[in-house]
Amino acid sequence: QVNLVESGGGLVQSGGSLRLSCAASGSFFSIDAMDWYRQAPGKQRDMVATITSIGSTNYADSVKGRFTISRDNAKETVYLQMNSLKPEDTAVYYCYVHARTSYYEPTRGYWGQGTQVTVSS
Repeated sequence: QVNLVESGGGLVQSGGSLRLSCAASGSFFSIDAMDWYRQAPGKQRDMVATITSIGSTNYADSVKGRFTISRDNAKETVYLQMNSLKPEDTAVYYCYVHARTSYYEPTRGYWGQGTQVTVSS
């Protein structure tokens, strides 16, 4: 079982910054890629950024140059530093972790509970 606890959301003015965290806990064998998704009201959930176990990253075009994903493998935590925030970044942000609960189990995906980010104009 993998438990994910997110933090760092809130209300910020346009141009401001926030840093999201997602800490994994529980009984698991390994964590592979770690992702951030977001979902605005009435829209589908889209991937924002992803980071592999060795630190390779990829970003949605809409956040390139403004957001930075990172991870601390010792703390089993993934971060999303969000700078130059825009009103269109307003959404619930979810972390998604690819993990194996044992050597014999395949990699599965686990969702965090979500954290609200609101950017005012």
